[in-house]
Amino acid sequence: MKIPERTPVAISSDSYFFEKDKSDSILVMGVGNYLMGDEGIGVHIIQEMAKQELPEYVDILDGGTGGFLLLSCFQVYPTIIFVDATMDGKPAGTISLIRPKFASDFPSALSVHDVGLKDMVEAVYLMDKVPDIHLFTVSIEEMNPMTIELNAEVEAIIPELIDRIYEHAKNLHLQIK
Repeated sequence: MKIPERTPVAISSDSYFFEKDKSDSILVMGVGNYLMGDEGIGVHIIQEMAKQELPEYVDILDGGTGGFLLLSCFQVYPTIIFVDATMDGKPAGTISLIRPKFASDFPSALSVHDVGLKDMVEAVYLMDKVPDIHLFTVSIEEMNPMTIELNAEVEAIIPELIDRIYEHAKNLHLQIK
């Protein structure tokens, strides 16, 4: 059976987040600058997931470099799984899962003109309701401006990372129920 391709949601209105109850849903948000090569791995992951049949409890969002425009989702999703690139000195394509407790636990924006995930999460910690946050990072070695191409080591981990996201989301969903 061919799965119809789902377009990743690009949000321009807060109303999207309040259209249905998301208390049993997990948001997977890919962040990064799609036009900076490996730095856009989070967006590439969401684009690949959009081609697949998602579990009913998983929503996906291409967070791009949206920064503070994405704060509304923190109010309605109890659990958010982020996917982002990091320059942490590990070999390119290394996947890590961290449970950040503080904004300082998030990677800084890799592009100087972007509001990074860390900046956005600092604002979230000022809100009344803070979701359960999980962060998959993919180690990258460099940013390549003005390309959407990924280095071979980073591109090769996409299927594994998606499988790990699904497995992690499944485990989290079972804990929520």
